[in-house]
Amino acid sequence: MIKQTSAAKALSVFLIALCLMLPGCSRPTGITPSADEIKALSAAAGFLADKAERSGGFIAADDQRDKASGSNAYLYDNSLAVMALVSAGAQQHAEIIADAVLFAQEHDRTFDDGRLRNVYIAGDPKSDSGRSIVSGKVSVRLPGFWLDGKWQEDSYTVSTSTGNMAWAVLALCYVAENASAEKQSAYLSAAMKAADFILTLESEHGGFTAGYEGWDDAQTKVTYISTEHNIDLYAAFSALSNALSESDKTKAETYLKAADIAKNFILSMYDDKLGCFYTGTLNDGKTISDGVIPLDTNTLTVLALGDELDDPYKTLAFVEGRMAVGEGFDFSAGDLDGIWNEGTAQMAVCYHMLKSTEKYDTVMAYLKTQTAKDGSIPAADRDGVSTGFVIAGSDILWEYNNVQSISATGWLAFAQLGKNPFGFDF
Repeated sequence: MIKQTSAAKALSVFLIALCLMLPGCSRPTGITPSADEIKALSAAAGFLADKAERSGGFIAADDQRDKASGSNAYLYDNSLAVMALVSAGAQQHAEIIADAVLFAQEHDRTFDDGRLRNVYIAGDPKSDSGRSIVSGKVSVRLPGFWLDGKWQEDSYTVSTSTGNMAWAVLALCYVAENASAEKQSAYLSAAMKAADFILTLESEHGGFTAGYEGWDDAQTKVTYISTEHNIDLYAAFSALSNALSESDKTKAETYLKAADIAKNFILSMYDDKLGCFYTGTLNDGKTISDGVIPLDTNTLTVLALGDELDDPYKTLAFVEGRMAVGEGFDFSAGDLDGIWNEGTAQMAVCYHMLKSTEKYDTVMAYLKTQTAKDGSIPAADRDGVSTGFVIAGSDILWEYNNVQSISATGWLAFAQLGKNPFGFDF
């Protein structure tokens, strides 16, 4: 056995103390239930809980192929994780992520109108690595990289998508339900700020437009209207209205009207002959975009509107007929080049809601084959699963690969828990 010198011992003590003070070196203590206990209910939710403990804030997927993107914490992913964790009884884990959302909204480097960015940096935004201080102003850092001595940022990450904002509002309503009085007030205030920003995006043609794109000094309004965004908004506005029904009836009524605007747009995208919901409109806000029909405009409509639809089974039958690949489903009605696991988990939630037990069991059996030991699943069953779209603001094809996915794992958690995230049963 090698004996330590006094100097070595002192250095060891110093390094341990330093590590304990730095973010990410140790997990928060006293969090209940534990990640292992959550895994007993849902392996996927347990994975998300473990991620929250490790990060101390925003969470991101592990991508061994692209280390740079491994720090990208998507607002949608994190919002979905909050909701899945609340549904699994992991309130404290959910609050870790929700508190990061609050900090990001309150400390944006440019905007103070309630908007949130599409992507943040994984980890605690209050830490030295998560924030910057310029002229005494504290602001949350945004993802980027150094190239030729200059800091580069991606246009999408710093932009604001209406759909992502809607999920954040819904997540804040979720986590507020079981929070302390002080935290509940903070979460709902943040949700209202975000919702009020979204209200400015109402289109004269119905529904709400898709947000803003571009860098801070040159952001432009995105004028197309997305069915999926408006489904998310219907759920978010409805949840916020419900949360404020006693404390602020005027605001509750405002958001309820906004929910109706979103719902009317969703219903206008329905093709009765095909039984499907189209993706939305072109940039003019009027012409229906019918070239690509995504799975999620259909699954999410079924989950959000449920009994209000004349025949939700007809819509799911369209997905089954046009997007089935083996026991899973592709992203859209197109080339059927692979399985999109997130959408496949959404189908499982739909089947559970509609009590189609045999179909639910079949899809869950497939998803089990995709599940890693840690409880997570990849975005797709293989690399290069196409969507039919390009990445916003570019001409790069939007594809899903066989890499760990927070959003797919979040939907798997809902499928395992038998919970509809739009069911407002929290």
